[in-house]
Amino acid sequence: MLTTPVANILYLHGFNSGAASPKARLIAATCERLASEDVAPPRCVTPQLSHRPDEALACAERELHALGDDTLLIGSSMGGFLATCLAERFGVRAVLINPAVRPARLVTQWMGAPLENPYTHERFTIDARHGEALDAMTPAAVIDPSRYQVLLGSADETLNCRDALAFYAGASMIVHPGGDHGFSALADYLPAIFAHGGWTLPAQSHARSDEPT
Repeated sequence: MLTTPVANILYLHGFNSGAASPKARLIAATCERLASEDVAPPRCVTPQLSHRPDEALACAERELHALGDDTLLIGSSMGGFLATCLAERFGVRAVLINPAVRPARLVTQWMGAPLENPYTHERFTIDARHGEALDAMTPAAVIDPSRYQVLLGSADETLNCRDALAFYAGASMIVHPGGDHGFSALADYLPAIFAHGGWTLPAQSHARSDEPT
C-alpha cells in the first residue's frame, strides 16, 4: 500500500459510456472532498474515450503522460481493460471495476449493430477492426498483481467475474455479493478505492452510481 497519496487520478469509463457518466462524476466529486487547508486534492481527469479501442488507449496514454507516474488509474469495464494495459506498460497502480478481461469476445455480441453513445450522441457500428485491435492490445498476463485492486459484482450480467478472479489472481480483490455490471454500490467502496492511492476519505454519506459501465 502506498504511504504517500498519489497526486493524480485518471478515470477511464466503460464502453459506450462517457466522461460525464455517474461513475466519472462520483470519482471527480470524491477527489474534491479530499481538499483541506493543508492538503490539495488529487487532480482528477476523466477523458471522453473513443469507441475505437486503439484510439481510446492512445487518448488514455496521452492523459497519463501529461499527469505523470504519480497517478492512480481507475477503470470500469472496458475502462478497466484500458487501465490494465497502461498499468502493465508503465508500472502504475490501478483500481478496476468489473474489468473486461478478454474484451474482443465481448464486442462480438454488438457486431454490426448500430449504436449511439448516450453522452456524446455519436452513432457508430462495431466492426472487425474493434476485435482485431482488442486482440492486439490484450496483455497475456499481469506482471505484478499487487499493483491492482479489483472490484467485482458476483452477479455481473455482462461479464463472468470468474474470468477476472483468475486473470488478476494475487491482486487485492473485493467481491460485492449480488453486484451487477454497473456496480451500483460503488459509493460504498470509495474509501477502499482511494486507499489504494494512499488517500483517506473524510466521513460522509455517499450517493449511489447507476451507470452501466
